[in-house]
Amino acid sequence: MSKLEKSLQDRYAPHSICFGCGPANKHGLRIKSRPSGDYVVADWKPKKYHHAFKEILSGGIISTLLDCHSNWSAAYYIMKKRGETEIPPTVTAQYTVTFLKPTPIDKMLHLKAKPINVYDNKAEIETTLEADGVITAKATGIFVAVREGHPAYHRWE
Repeated sequence: MSKLEKSLQDRYAPHSICFGCGPANKHGLRIKSRPSGDYVVADWKPKKYHHAFKEILSGGIISTLLDCHSNWSAAYYIMKKRGETEIPPTVTAQYTVTFLKPTPIDKMLHLKAKPINVYDNKAEIETTLEADGVITAKATGIFVAVREGHPAYHRWE
């Protein structure tokens, strides 16, 4: 998928109100995840009000970026594993963030996710956050596809 094509969020969940990735949340971060080769990637530019302290991005914002991007990556890889054309609704089951270096607020940031293990109903994902080619944070997590009856089942609608 090229950058000219719609992101996973815009394609599969244009009405999502998620703070991190929902296209319909005008106050959210609105990340745009796109498959690219063996990865799912996204570029995102912080605003000055996303700071933790002078010129450094908030750890909470970093965690949200990594979580949402990882979750969308998991949904994408589960869809591919199943051989389906619609992305399943997924949620975070387990998640760990490691902060490696301060993340500058004045740089374009790059998220890069890859699958560690993918099953029919869950995926383990590893994601990095980079600023100018330097990894500043990383995350690993387990994300599960939910069924009818779960509160997040209709989250993409």
